[in-house]
Amino acid sequence: MATRILPGEWVKNWEKSGKHDFVQLCKGLTEKIDHGCQIKDIQSALYELCWQVVQGNLKLDLVANVLGEMMELREDMPSILADVFSVLDLETVALEEKHKRDHYIQLVGACLIFLPEAILKERLDPETLESLGLIKQAHQFNQKIVKIKTKLFYKQQKFNLLREENEGYAKLITELGQDLSGNITSHIVLESIKSLIGCFNLDPNRVLDIILEVYESRSDQDEFFLSLIKSYMCEALTLCHILGFKFKFYQEPNEETPKSLYHIAAALLHHNLIELEDLYVHLLPLDAAIVEEHKLVISEAKQIARKLVMVVVPSDKSEDKEKEKEKEDEKIEQPPDNQKLGLLEALLRIGDWHHAQSIMDQMPSFYATSHKFIALALCQLLHLTVDPLYRGVGLPKGARGCVMHPLKNKRAPKPAESFEDLRREAFSMLGYLGPHLAHDPILFAKIVRLGKAFMKEYQNSEGSDVKDKMETLLSCFLSIADQVLLPSLSLMECNACMSEELWGFFKLFPYHHRYRLYGQWKNETYSSHPLLVKVKAHTVEGARYIMKRLTKENVKQSGRQIGKLTHSNPTIVFDYMLSQIQWYDNLIVPVVDSLKYLTSLNYDVLAYCIMEALANPEKEKMKHDDTTISSWLQSLASLCGAVFRKYPIDLAGLLQYVTNQLKAGKSFDLLILKEVVQKMAGIEVTDEMTSEQLEAMTGGEQLKAEGGYFGQIRNTKKSSQRLKDALLDHELALPLCVLMVQQRNGVVFLESGDKDLKLVGHLYDQCHDTLVQFGGFLASNLSTEDYIKRVPPIDVLCNQFHTPHDAAFFLSRPMYAHQILSKYDELKKTEKGNRQQQKVQKYVAACEQVMAPVHEAVMSLHPARVWEDLRPQFYATFWSLTMYDLAVPHAAYEREINKLKAQIKAIDENPETPMNKKKKEKERCTALQEKLQEEEKKQLEHVQRVLHRLKLEKDKWLMTKSTKNETITKFLQLCLFPRCIFSSIDAVYCARFVELVHQQMTPNFCTLLCYDRVFSAIIYTVASCTENESHRYGRFLCCMLETVTRWHSDRAVYEKECGNYPGFLTILRASGFDGGQQANPLDYENFRHVVHKWHYMLTKASVHCLETGDYTHIRNILIVLIKILPCYPKVLNLGQALEYRVHKICVKEKEKRPDLYALAMGYSGRLKSQKVRMVPENEFHHKEPPARNATPAGQQNGPGSTGKPATATMKGDDGLSDDADRGKDKSQTSKPVNKANSAAAKVTTSNGNGALNSSKTIKERDDKEKSGKEKKEKREKTPASTSETKAEARREKLREERAGKDERALREGKEKAPKADRDKVKAEEKMKDDKAKAGNGESVEPSRERDAIKESKSKEKGDRGAVAGSRKSPVPRSESADTERDHKRRKLDSHSSPSHSSSVKDNSNEPKESTSKHHLIYNSLARSKSRERELDKIDSENALLRCKEKKEEKERKERKRDIGLGEREVSLEPKRRKDENGTILSSDASKNSQCESPCDSPLSAEREKSKRSKSSSKEKGDSVKPERTSAGGKKESRRDKERSEKKEKRDSSGGKEDKKHHKSSDKHR
Repeated sequence: MATRILPGEWVKNWEKSGKHDFVQLCKGLTEKIDHGCQIKDIQSALYELCWQVVQGNLKLDLVANVLGEMMELREDMPSILADVFSVLDLETVALEEKHKRDHYIQLVGACLIFLPEAILKERLDPETLESLGLIKQAHQFNQKIVKIKTKLFYKQQKFNLLREENEGYAKLITELGQDLSGNITSHIVLESIKSLIGCFNLDPNRVLDIILEVYESRSDQDEFFLSLIKSYMCEALTLCHILGFKFKFYQEPNEETPKSLYHIAAALLHHNLIELEDLYVHLLPLDAAIVEEHKLVISEAKQIARKLVMVVVPSDKSEDKEKEKEKEDEKIEQPPDNQKLGLLEALLRIGDWHHAQSIMDQMPSFYATSHKFIALALCQLLHLTVDPLYRGVGLPKGARGCVMHPLKNKRAPKPAESFEDLRREAFSMLGYLGPHLAHDPILFAKIVRLGKAFMKEYQNSEGSDVKDKMETLLSCFLSIADQVLLPSLSLMECNACMSEELWGFFKLFPYHHRYRLYGQWKNETYSSHPLLVKVKAHTVEGARYIMKRLTKENVKQSGRQIGKLTHSNPTIVFDYMLSQIQWYDNLIVPVVDSLKYLTSLNYDVLAYCIMEALANPEKEKMKHDDTTISSWLQSLASLCGAVFRKYPIDLAGLLQYVTNQLKAGKSFDLLILKEVVQKMAGIEVTDEMTSEQLEAMTGGEQLKAEGGYFGQIRNTKKSSQRLKDALLDHELALPLCVLMVQQRNGVVFLESGDKDLKLVGHLYDQCHDTLVQFGGFLASNLSTEDYIKRVPPIDVLCNQFHTPHDAAFFLSRPMYAHQILSKYDELKKTEKGNRQQQKVQKYVAACEQVMAPVHEAVMSLHPARVWEDLRPQFYATFWSLTMYDLAVPHAAYEREINKLKAQIKAIDENPETPMNKKKKEKERCTALQEKLQEEEKKQLEHVQRVLHRLKLEKDKWLMTKSTKNETITKFLQLCLFPRCIFSSIDAVYCARFVELVHQQMTPNFCTLLCYDRVFSAIIYTVASCTENESHRYGRFLCCMLETVTRWHSDRAVYEKECGNYPGFLTILRASGFDGGQQANPLDYENFRHVVHKWHYMLTKASVHCLETGDYTHIRNILIVLIKILPCYPKVLNLGQALEYRVHKICVKEKEKRPDLYALAMGYSGRLKSQKVRMVPENEFHHKEPPARNATPAGQQNGPGSTGKPATATMKGDDGLSDDADRGKDKSQTSKPVNKANSAAAKVTTSNGNGALNSSKTIKERDDKEKSGKEKKEKREKTPASTSETKAEARREKLREERAGKDERALREGKEKAPKADRDKVKAEEKMKDDKAKAGNGESVEPSRERDAIKESKSKEKGDRGAVAGSRKSPVPRSESADTERDHKRRKLDSHSSPSHSSSVKDNSNEPKESTSKHHLIYNSLARSKSRERELDKIDSENALLRCKEKKEEKERKERKRDIGLGEREVSLEPKRRKDENGTILSSDASKNSQCESPCDSPLSAEREKSKRSKSSSKEKGDSVKPERTSAGGKKESRRDKERSEKKEKRDSSGGKEDKKHHKSSDKHR
C-alpha cells in the first residue's frame, strides 16, 4: 500500500498495547467514514494487519479475534474484509513462498465464523474456495457459472408481437383510456393488465410502452399513471430504455419533440422511477456539442463587438455581407431540438429543482438560462418560492400583487417564509438565472424589494447571533446584486423604473459596497456573457453616435438619448463620455446639461466612474514637461464641480478619495475638492480679485455673496447643504483640514525631489488655496455647535496635529467669533441694559472670558523669550481678528444696494416680462436690499465694539522693558509676514492692522520702524514666495504704500494722523555736543525724505530680482510690481530704472520663457501708462538749495553738491539708526573709491536722472565748484579775511564762470559732436575718475583694490556693463573727514548690526554709540583747526596739479586710443553688490544727496546705441588698471582729506545758521 498505517512497534507489542491501539484506530476510521470520508483508510489498516499474519509476524488466533471484534463496528465490515481477502488472494497466489499462502488460507479459514460464505464465493478465486472447503470442485463450479450467465444474458423468450395478436393490446388500450373520474384506481387497472398479459401472452415491455403512450396523451393524470407504473414492477433501467427509444425517434432534422414526452420523463424523474444518468445518455445533443456551440456564440459576440469598434472600408463591407448571406443559407436547415433543454424546462415546470440543477451543472454557465423558455420557467418557479415572504415584507402599501397558484407537487421547493429560508433554494436559483432575470421585470422588482426589506431589518438588528446570521444574508444579497440584478438591468431595454427601484435598494448600502458592485459591473460582468458583450458593443456605438452630435443647441434631444442608454448600461456610456471630456474640455457644459434625464442610480454610477477615471494608474497627472498638471485631470475636476452642484449625487466617495490621496501624500487631487467647493458652495479663492471685490469680502456673508466673487452666487443653498451633510456624516471636515495643512508644509519636501520648482510651487498654492476655500466653507456653513465640536483648541492643533500657527488660527478664528458672540448674547440676557456703553462693556467682558484660555494656550506655541517682546494678548488679538472686525465697507454696501435698485428699475421698464415674474424678481431684490442694510448696520455696531475693546487693551499689548527694534522684529516675524501671504483679505488686514495700532497710539510701537522694515527687506521675502503668495504679498505692500502715500501727499493729513503720534517720535541730536535723548515728532519734510528712501529701496530690490536671471525671482517681483503699481513708482527716475530692466527682461525672455515675457510685457505696458503720473524727485521730496552759494540748477540735486545746510538726521523713536550709513561705510571702504571723489564723480539733473558723465569739462567744473564752495563758506564763517583769501575768491569766481560756459557749450554741442570726440571726452573723464579713486590710498590697500577690479571684471561682461554702474548709495560729502580709525569702527559697527536691512537701532544702545561718535567728531574738529592755515596753500596748488594731470591724461589717451569706457561700470559692480545687502538710507542722506543707483544705470537710447557699436578694440578699455591713477595719488589724497576736515569744521561751526531745519547734523543710525 502507499502509506503505512500499522507501526512496527504495535506488531512487536501486540499483546500489551498494539492490539488496543489498532482497535482504537479502526474505531476512529469508521467514525470518519460515517462523516463522508473515504473507506480506503480502514481497508488499508485491515490489509496491513492481515499481511503481518501472512508474513508470520503475528499469530493467527490473535488476529482472528481482533477481526471478529471489528465486525461489530459497521454493517458493511464483512464486505470490506472480503475485499481485503480478495486482494491478498491475488497477491499470495503469485508468491513463491508456499508457507505464506498457507498462512493466508488459515487466516481466511479462521474468519469463516463471522464472514458469510456468499460474500466469499463472490470475491475469492474458485481454487481458494476449494482450499477452504466452501466448494467441492473448482472445475465444476466454473462450468455452473458459465451456464447461469448464458441463460441470463443470451437466451431469449418468445413473445407475441402486436401485429400477430392485436386483440390483447386493443383491450389494454381500452383499459388505460377509460374514464378515471370514478372509483377506478391504479391497483384495479393493474390487475386487469396482468390478466390481459396472461391471457393474450403479451410482451410486458410492449405493454409498458403502451402505458407510457397513453400517459403521454393523458398527461394531466399524473397521479394515476405514476402509481400504475410504480406498481407495474418493472426495472428502472427497462423503463429508461423505453423512454430513450421514444426520444431517439425525434432526433432527426426538422423534428420536434412533443412537450408531453418531456413532461412524462420529468414526472418519472421527479418520482425517482428512473435515474437521470440513465436517461441523460439517450438525449441529444451531446455535452461536447453544447460546449462547442457556447464557444461559438461567444466568439461571434466578440466578433460583432470588434466590428462595431473598427472602422470598416466600403469594400470590406460588401465582402462581409456576402459571408453573412452564406451563413444564413446554412442555417436554413434547422437542427433537431435540444432535448436536454426540453427536459430541463419540464422539470422546472413541475418544480423538480434538484434534477433541473443537475442538468444545468452539465452545461456551460448560463447556457441553459440563455434560452428564454428556460429562463421564464425558472422565473416562474422563483415566483412561487418567494411569494409568501414577498407578501409579508416586500409588498408596498396599497398594492395587492398578482395571485400565485402554488404547485400541487409536494416535492417542489418549499416557499420561503423568512429571509433565512431564501438561502435554501431561492438564492441558488437566482445564481443559475444570472443576467437572464431581465426576462421577468416583475420578479426583478420583487427581489429588489425583498433586498430593501432585508437592509432595513439588518440596520435594526441587535445581538451577536443575529448579527452573524444577518452578515451571512448580507453577503448573499450582495452576491445576488453583483451576479443577477446589475447584469439583468443591462439586458433590460431602457427600463427607468427598474433602475429607480434598484437605487432604492442600493442606497441602503455604504458607498464602498456600492462602488465595488459598480466596479464588477463595469470591468468584469460584460466580458462573461455573450449577450452582454453584444450589448456593450451596441451601447458604445450609440454613445459615440450621440457624443459626435452633442452641442449646446441640441442638449435636450441628446440628453433624452443619453438617458435611454444610461437606464440600462450607465457604466459603458459614462466611461466613453469621460474619455471624450478628458480630450475635449469644451464638452463639459453640454454634457452636464444633458444629464438631466438620468436616474438616481445613474448619478451614483457617474460618481463612481469619475472616481475610477481620476484614480486611473495608467494616466500621468502631470504633463510631459513635469511642470503643470495634466489637462485631463483639470477637465475631470471641472466636471466634478459642475455635476455635483447640479445633480443630487452622493459626495461621500469623492471626499473619502481625496482624503485617502492626502494620506498617501498626493496633493494633485485637491484640485477636485477645490472645484467641488467652489461650484457647490459658491466660494472662490483667487488672487486676481478686484479692489471692489476685496472690499466686499470684508463685509458680511450677504455682501460677500453679492459682490465678493466673479460669478453671481445663487441657488447654492441646497448644494452647500449636501456638501456639509456629507462632511459631517462621514466625519471628514477636520481630517481634510489637517491633512491639507500637513500636505501644504510637506509638499515642498515630499514632492520636490524630482519635480520642477514651478510645479512644486503650483502644488503648494493649490493646497493652500483649497485649505482657505474649504475653511471658509466650514466657517460659513457649519453651525456654531458643529464647528466648536469638531475644531480642537489652538494648542492641540499646533502641538498634537503639528498644524502651522497661521493655519491653526485660520481654523480657530470662526470659533472664537462664535464663542464671543454667544457669550455676549448671554450676558445681554442676564443683565438688562440698553445703553451703548453697557453693551460695549459686556462685549469686552465676553471677549475676556473667551480669549483668556486662548492667551494661556498660545504661550506654548513659542519659546519664552518671544513673550518678553510681545504679550500673548497682543499675539492672540492679531490672529483672532479679521477685516470684518476692523472696518465697515460702506462703499461696497452702497454699491451693491445701488445695483439692486437699478435691477428693480430695469425690471419695471421691461415690458416683455410677465407680471408675476416681475413681482417675484422685485421682491427678491427688495429682500436682498433690506438684508444688506441690516447687515451693514450690524457690522457697524460690531466694529465699534471691537475698536473700543482694542482701545482698552492697547496699553497691555507690548512690553516696555524690551527694545522697539526687537518688538517690531518679533511682530513682523510671528504676526505680520505669516499672515499677509495667507490670503488676499489677510494681506489687507495686516496693512490695516498696522495702521490701526498706529492710530490707537499704542505704547512702545514704532510705526515708522515697522514701515521701514517692511519696505527695506523685500528681496528675500519675494524670493521665498510662491506665485500666489507673491500676489498676496504685493497686495499687502500696496495697502501699506497706500497709507504712506496718503500721508506723503498732504501735510495736513500727515500732521493730523501722524504728527503727534508715538509711532512717529524721533530722537534728534546736534553734532558737536551731547544732545539729550528727547524724542520729538518727525516733521513732514523729513517724512517725505524717508518715503523717497523707501521708494528707492523698493527700486533697488526690484532691480536686483530682475537682474538675477532666476525664474522665481523675476516672476515674483513682476507680480509684486503689478500689484503695487497704483502706488509705486511715483518718482520719474525710479520708474525709468524699472522700465529699462523690464525692457531687458522682455527682450531676453521672449523665446526662452514665454510666461515671464508675458508678465514683463503686461507690466511694461501698465508702467508706461502710469508714467504721466510720475513726478521728478525734487517734487516728490523737497530738495533745498545750498545756503549762501549760487549753485547752478543742474547741480542742486547732484550727489556732489555739498553746499547745503547741515540738516539734522533722525533717530526714530528708538531713532532711525545709523545702520544705513554703517552699511554704506562697509560697502564703500571695501572698494578703491574715495567717498568724496566718488560722490563728486557724478552730476545729476534736477529730476533725479543721472547725467551722462561723459565730459572732461564737467569733471573739471565739478572739482572747481567744490573747492570754490568750501572757500566761500570758510570766508563767510571766518571773521578776518586776508588779502590772499580775497584773491582766491576772485579766482574761484572766474573758474565758476568758465565752468558755466563749458557746461552750456557741452549741452548745445552734445548732439553735434562727432562720435570720436565724445569717446575722447569719455575716456578723459574715466581716467580722471580713476585718479580720484587711486588717491584714496589711506583707507584701502592697493592689493585689495586690484582684487576688487579683477573680480568685477570677471563677473560683469557684455550687456552687464551697461547696468552694472553706479548702484552705490549717495553719501554726504562730510563723511570724507572721518579718519581711518573712524572708518574701521564704522565697518565693525555695520557688521554688528542686528539686521542688515533695518535702519533702526534700539535706545538701549544709544548712549554708548553716541559717546564714541561725538568723541570722533571732536577729534576731527581739532585736526581741522590745526590744518586750517595750510588749506589756502594746498588749494593754490590744485590748479597746477590739474594742468599736469590733463597733460598726462592726453598722453595716455594718445597711447591707448582703443581703450573703452566699460571699466568705470565694472569697477563699480562690487559696490553695487555690496549695497544690495546694505542698510536703509537715513533721512539726512536722502536729503543731502541724490539716489545714484539704480537711477543712473539706465542709459539713454543714444548712449546705448553708441555702446553697442563699439569695436572690439575699444573693449580693451575695460582693462584699465589702477596704476593709471597712481601719479599724484598721494597729493590728491591728502588734498581730499584736508578738504573733508575743512568741511567738517564748517558744518560744526555753521550749525546755528541751519537750526531752523534740523537740530543735529549727526548721522542718524
